[in-house]
Order: sequence, then structure tokens, then C-alpha cells
Amino acid sequence: MIPNERPVIANSLWTATANRMPDFQRLEGDTKTDVVVVGGGFSGLSTALHLAEAGVQVTLLEAQQPGWGASGRNGGQINVGLKDAPSVIRKKFGDEYGQRMIEMSGKAGDLVFDLIDKHNIQCDAIRPGWLRAAHTPKTLADLHNLAHEWQGMGEDVRALDRDEMARLTGTDDYLGGLIDMRGGNLQPFNYAVGLADAADSLGAVIHGNSAVTRIEKTATGHKVHAGQGTVEAPQVMLCTNAYSNQDLHKNLAKSVIPVRSVQIATKPLSDNIRKSILPELHALSDARRLLLYFRFDAEGRFLMGGRGTYNDASTRRQFERLKSVTARLYPQLADVEWEYAWGGFVALTRDHYAHLHEIAPGLKAGLGYNGRGVAIATAMGRVLAKWAQGAPNAELDFPVTTIKPLPFSFARETMVEAEILRLRLLDKLGV
Repeated sequence: MIPNERPVIANSLWTATANRMPDFQRLEGDTKTDVVVVGGGFSGLSTALHLAEAGVQVTLLEAQQPGWGASGRNGGQINVGLKDAPSVIRKKFGDEYGQRMIEMSGKAGDLVFDLIDKHNIQCDAIRPGWLRAAHTPKTLADLHNLAHEWQGMGEDVRALDRDEMARLTGTDDYLGGLIDMRGGNLQPFNYAVGLADAADSLGAVIHGNSAVTRIEKTATGHKVHAGQGTVEAPQVMLCTNAYSNQDLHKNLAKSVIPVRSVQIATKPLSDNIRKSILPELHALSDARRLLLYFRFDAEGRFLMGGRGTYNDASTRRQFERLKSVTARLYPQLADVEWEYAWGGFVALTRDHYAHLHEIAPGLKAGLGYNGRGVAIATAMGRVLAKWAQGAPNAELDFPVTTIKPLPFSFARETMVEAEILRLRLLDKLGV
């Protein structure tokens, strides 16, 4: 079970199959360092690891333990690239910045697998590719256009017709889609803890159970109050994503929408059933507005995930809905025993892009991975590490933007619930 979490979303497969549960000690006393990283998810851990590799003194502060939030609860899909096609990114951000964003996001999967190999992280990582599936003619055309764009740039991305998608998935529910060979799967909690251990081994100081309560401006930087002590540093990097606290920085928390993502997992399935579903062990995300995503874990459990809600009762109904969806896609799983059900929050942004913000001199933030955090948050950590070491804003792989609080953020739970109902209706109608 996920410690210190609501019971309805605490029964996590990833916690149950963890190599170990991290136990980094609480911050006590007053100290100084070069960089403070706030948040022990993929972006914060990657930031700390890359800083430690560069010989920079870094202290990471995590309110719970590394991997506690979305980084240790997600579907474990290594999804590269951004939501928009490369041509759209260039149009929105210009050729120079656009190309940097495209290259950073397109190579993010390589970075994940390189870190796993370099630091011998045991997280069941495999790289068969990532499937994106279309359920309407429009989404099929969009995915085929996206595949052709990436192909034209020399990337190993291929459009799939209905027959090929059915062969790779074991269901004829989809019209086709694409396969992106840059993607893959891993055990996300073990990956997060592996990043923490790698950073720790290189000299990064990591403190768990050290929620940041206040950041105080000083003559030389900032003093961060957390746990039972303080850390002073010239640079503070906020990597709290969907778990950003309004007490920490009001407008940063209001700039994203935390949306609950939930998953269920079966007991390990027989070889005969496993061979009939995703026979080459791909992970799949479909192109619905309220997307479904599914895969097998290393021990043959089938995982199905989708968007959840803030309400516990409706979250339980969503778990049942995911079981029904699974039985429709794969009738052979209609009577299967489900062993785990859990969830966590992902951060959505208004424009569906991750954001870098310079809140004040020496106080910076990166967040908003929109459900692609395994790869993109890891890559953003490397960007944040360069930024903390003095890289100019204009040389970063993502633009630095002004924080823009979302309208009606005070009522976001009600708005998210209403939006989920609206998008579910549109998906059902196929428009």
C-alpha cells in the first residue's frame, strides 16, 4: 500500500512489487548547499542526479519519500515526443526553440534508457516500442500524419493499419494508429527509487519526510524551511508538479490542473491468455479525449488505466468502468481476478506543454508533463540542472514563461468533474 494516502487509491502494484521502500532521513538542523531541489519525483530526482554528476552540491527535499507521488504510480509507459506534431511545435514556438523542444522530447526515451543502463537501475525496463491507437477516422488520420512527420525526420515511427494494430494488440477495436519504436515500459516506482539511489551515490543529499513550509529570500539566495531544519542555497528548483502546494507558491499551484489518473491490475495471467493480448509486450495509449492506456507488467499482470476523479465514490466507479472496458476489448479477461487498484495526480497545463518559470532570481520551477512524465520529466530534469548551473534562459531546450494562474482555479475540482463528463460523452459519440 502507498503510505500516507487515501485508501481508495493506495493499493498500488508498484509499491507491492518495489525493490525496496526508500527511507531517506528527515532534514534536521541548518545547512548550506549550492542548489536545493524541492520534490522527489522524476523531474526533481533527474535534476539532482545531473547536478551531482556535474560535481554540484545539491540537496533534495521531498515531503514524503522519493517516488511517492505520480512518478511512483503512473502506467510506466515511456512516451516520447510532445502532444503536438513537430510542424505545429515549430509554428507555435518558432524554428529555433521549436526544434530544441522537438529534439529534447524526441530523445527523452534515449535518456531514460541511458540512465537505467549507466546506473544499473533494476526496473524491468524493456523497449518494444509504444502504440498509439485510433478509434475514429479523424484520430486515425491525425496519428498517421504524425507518424509520417517523424518518419520524415528520420525517426523510427510507423503508421499502422487496422490489421497490423489488431495483430499487435489482440483486439480489432481500433482502426489503426502508429508505433513509436523510441518508447517502452518500466516499473516506475523502482525507476524513481533507482534515480534517487544513483543521485545519493554521487553525493546528492536527499531528505524524505521533509515538506517545505516556507522559502525565505536572503542576501545570497534563499533559505528553505523544511522538516526540522533549513537549507540555504543560491539556487532553488521547484519540481513539485501536480503536488505543488499553494503555501509554497500560490500562483505556481494555480497554473496547473491536478487530475487523478487511476489504474487496475490483474493477478498474473496464464501464458495462453498473455499470448493473445499485446503479444510483443507493447504499451498502448489510445487517442480518446479521456484516454485509456494498458500493458503487461514483468510478471504477466494486465494493467488498465484511465482518468479518475477527485471523489472517492466516483473513483471506485471508474475502477469498475475500467474492468468493463477491459472485458469489451478482451473478452477472455471478463472473469479475471483484479488484485490492485490505485491512482495519483498528474499535472495538466492549459496549452498541454510543460513549463519553465523563473519566479524570482535564484527561484525556478519546471512542471506540467501532461501524462508523459516518465520520459519528459526525466529530460526536463537535465534542463533544470543546466539552468541551475547558470545556463542562460535563451539556451534552454524549453522557453521560460511567465506563470499564468488558471481562471476559476478556486473551483477546479467541480470544473474537472464536469469536464470529465463532457469529454466522456464526446468520446462515446465519436466526435
